[in-house]
Amino acid sequence: MPLRVARQEWPWLAVTGLFTILGFNLAIAFAQLRIPTSQAAIIAFTMPCWALLMAWGLLGERVRPRQWLGLATGQMGLVVLLGPAALAAQTEDLIGPVIVLGAALSWALGTVLIKRRGHWESHPVVITGWQFAICAAPMIGLAAWWESPPPPGDWLDTTWLALGYHLVFSICLAQMLWFHNVNRLTLGQSTISTLIIPVVGVLSASLLLGDPLTLQVVIALLLILAAIAVVMLGRRRLDRDPPPTDRDEMPSDHT
Repeated sequence: MPLRVARQEWPWLAVTGLFTILGFNLAIAFAQLRIPTSQAAIIAFTMPCWALLMAWGLLGERVRPRQWLGLATGQMGLVVLLGPAALAAQTEDLIGPVIVLGAALSWALGTVLIKRRGHWESHPVVITGWQFAICAAPMIGLAAWWESPPPPGDWLDTTWLALGYHLVFSICLAQMLWFHNVNRLTLGQSTISTLIIPVVGVLSASLLLGDPLTLQVVIALLLILAAIAVVMLGRRRLDRDPPPTDRDEMPSDHT
């Protein structure tokens, strides 16, 4: 594929990459130093709420009753999964959740801006590649400043395996598919569908790490699955964006 990107797309490409890739992943990394990874994942996936509200305010995208219902059900599931411990947390204990909330807001804003751009001339693979290239520079600088990891030659085989899986599947492939999905669906459909991710995380932790699958977790997962079903199932046709008022500025469906 040609790596050339149209001049007018560079600002959009850079800004959306900084929000969806650099801002989100950097905040998540720091948040995991303060709270368990499972809690970080749960809070991060309040993102559909913020994206839906941003799309309503910034894009004028219509939020249908089915989407509001699915959103409310999904957020209820996340609250149940987080549990009552968050209400009794001390101020210093809230720093981690606040950082994760910042990650969710960053991802949501970047997603809305991807949709705001509308028609992208470049292929999602090319867009994703350039976004990672742009975001790599500040991340490498921060790593050199703050971190002092052992030489790569001393890394364990399991470290290389985990890093490779994370980069290829969790980061590159997932980001490319996410970019493609956002441009095919409405913000409500694409963002609420991400609620399946904490479900996978909780079940994987139970199967691979032996974390208990309590009644609280089961109820939360059922609520999250119900949220996805409300929005994604039972549609007679794929909802499309409302007719744009300006074809050059407003987003449009583009395969």
